[in-house]
Amino acid sequence: MRIALLSYRSKPHCGGQGVYVRHLSRGLTRLGHHVEVFSGPPYPELDPEVRLTRVPSLDLYREPDPFRTPRPSEIRDWIDVAEVATMWTAGFPEPLTFSLRAARLLADRADEFDVVHDNQCLGYGLLRIQRSGLPVVATVHHPITEDRRIDLARARGRRRLTVRRWYAFLRMQKRVARRLPALLTVSEAAEQDVAEAFDVPAGRLHTVPLGVDTDVFTPSAADPDPDPAAPLRLVCVASADMPLKGVPVLLEALAKLRTERDVRLTLVSRLAPGGDTARLMEQLSVTDVVDVVSGLSDTALARTLATADIACVPSLYEGFCLPAVEAMACGTALVASAAGAIPEVVGTDSAAAVLVAAGDAEELVAALTALADDPRRRRRMGAAGRARALDRYSWESVAAHTVTRYQAAIDAAPTREA
Repeated sequence: MRIALLSYRSKPHCGGQGVYVRHLSRGLTRLGHHVEVFSGPPYPELDPEVRLTRVPSLDLYREPDPFRTPRPSEIRDWIDVAEVATMWTAGFPEPLTFSLRAARLLADRADEFDVVHDNQCLGYGLLRIQRSGLPVVATVHHPITEDRRIDLARARGRRRLTVRRWYAFLRMQKRVARRLPALLTVSEAAEQDVAEAFDVPAGRLHTVPLGVDTDVFTPSAADPDPDPAAPLRLVCVASADMPLKGVPVLLEALAKLRTERDVRLTLVSRLAPGGDTARLMEQLSVTDVVDVVSGLSDTALARTLATADIACVPSLYEGFCLPAVEAMACGTALVASAAGAIPEVVGTDSAAAVLVAAGDAEELVAALTALADDPRRRRRMGAAGRARALDRYSWESVAAHTVTRYQAAIDAAPTREA
């Protein structure tokens, strides 16, 4: 099967979309399929067998210069004009402009592919691709309506107008989602939320959970003689510095926890300099016990998770929650919010994780304190989490189930003329 896999941005490390594209493309090629990834910047890191087509953009949100003003010489066509104009008016243009560029690239190459798989873009360009006769499948990890709901709840005054404008692309995503014959999502909870938020007709949504590389994400060798005076080591992986990830709640809990014991937090995230999270760390006086790291390779991330005493997932919503699965695969005890798909992912029997109310810093403190004082329980939870990851989450299974949905889309599509 010849597959065009589209991803409007694919952060190489510690970013859900980049992880999904890298591992899904690897799993598909190992099954014998040909995969070509079309991605906007930042570009993914892929296996040598996977071809990468870099879809150019103005890259207006790149680090360390987000919301930059491009030089006039960078403007090449009307799509570039639309991209910069949308940014200047406080909107987010990438889903639309990437999809239009991808449609333009595929217009001349339609006979080279059997199916097109979009990753979370849901731009109008997908409808152009579909009209060309190519079957289109799209993955929706979670409805961005949840991000908007949480951001609006935190916004005040004129800021609410800016938030509404930023999420204006949701109208497009809803229209496109209703017109695509096959949508994939990553959990039963996300399937219900996507169906409700986007008003997707029954029968068009299919759940294919994500996976984890259990050969990389694996427990570290146990320290036979741990230092009882060593600080409690916490880790939190938050791919985006945004309210949805619940990092402020964890920082509030950390501020309380450090008054009672020696503790350090490794926060795997790319924080905006001088942004809300950085300012909150200073306000709570926890900067000295938080190590912020980003851009970790899979091996380095696995080591960070495996050597922590407790992994924390304080998200206010998750459509799946790959960091929770990665922590379980590393055999690390987990404290997570009972939000979105997290209970479904970690298991509701609490053998692998302690679930707390989303946004409740006091309950998070209590859970962390109880685990800090019970190393035997942490070891039992770690073993249960590892067993669950091995049993339920593998990229080979993800790829195989995805191919089944590709074939169904191909079978249902009108026959293309030779």
